[in-house]
Amino acid sequence: MILPRIQFPTLPTVLAIALLALGQSASAETELRNICRLKGQEENTLTGLGLVVGLNGTGEAGDRATMEAIARVMDLLGSPVTASGGYLDPTAVNELKKIKNVALVIVRATVPATGVRRGEQLDCTVSALNGKSLYGGQLSFAALQGPNPQDGQVYATCAGGIHVESIDAPTVGFVHKGCRMEADVRTPFYLERNGEKFITLVLDPNHASFHTAANIAERIRMDYAGYYTTTDLTARGLQGNTQFVRAIDATNIEVKVPTSYRNQPVQFAYELLEQKISEEDAEARVVINKRTGTVVISGDVRIGDVIVVHNNIVVEAGTPVEFTQLVDNASVNPSLQRLVTQLNNLKVNEQDVIEIIQRIAIAGKLHGKLIIE
Repeated sequence: MILPRIQFPTLPTVLAIALLALGQSASAETELRNICRLKGQEENTLTGLGLVVGLNGTGEAGDRATMEAIARVMDLLGSPVTASGGYLDPTAVNELKKIKNVALVIVRATVPATGVRRGEQLDCTVSALNGKSLYGGQLSFAALQGPNPQDGQVYATCAGGIHVESIDAPTVGFVHKGCRMEADVRTPFYLERNGEKFITLVLDPNHASFHTAANIAERIRMDYAGYYTTTDLTARGLQGNTQFVRAIDATNIEVKVPTSYRNQPVQFAYELLEQKISEEDAEARVVINKRTGTVVISGDVRIGDVIVVHNNIVVEAGTPVEFTQLVDNASVNPSLQRLVTQLNNLKVNEQDVIEIIQRIAIAGKLHGKLIIE
């Protein structure tokens, strides 16, 4: 039996296809807002404990934390069950243990990156700490605090009917618009330092690299140099008119707000995020999702000299001397994109394609970053 062979880039035979290098695609540009955000514009999570009532025997009040929560509610409603010193009355403990229509839950709400104001309402998620199901339950009350619960501030209160989306997860639900903000949560997008305002661009994880950060800083330096005067910058300890922007690391680029925009930082942030950056130097990257059988190739991913034998397939990558003499501009290393195309032409299934790519990477012959999801 003759195994199918994919050879790169040798002369074609009956079962082999000569693959030449793909030409570089025309450079594309994208706005900065598509690949980065402003520092300070992040989502925040509010968290708190709450009680769900009205359950049809699927709750559980046998643990001390739930009994204490019920006792606090009863105290607030004028029916105290705690003894002096705040401890549960021993007689009340036995009675509270019998309650099956209450569950103790963790309540969370996500504040959007743009912040929220007092009085606004958000959805909140509810996850049971005990009990069997939240079907038919009502979140009676929950007070939510910020990421640092040590400050003690209550940012929101929650209540309302619980919607359980999945029968496979009956102890998790949400309350639509059940979270009411009791305080403003602002997300400032600039930092003031020595009387000046600075904006920091944060590259998203899929675009963060020293190369990209340096390119963005250089582009901003070229486009905005005229907004800054040497005298203005020197007076503030910045040497020359090119130091108003700097790439701090592979993720962060700091930009000084020009004097002409000092009272209009929103307008400057808008214009800055609308700046375009070239994508012609995209990082060579392969992203594989084994569960869905998806392979995504970005940048110019190349393959070194390697032979892979997998099931009934032979992949051979190399640079025979006779081929490079016969074909002008032949690629020293063939592209992974061409390999995947030829494997698809041979009707190779997705899992085999993924396995071949992984074997090439393990051999150290995949010239690009491999990401397995």
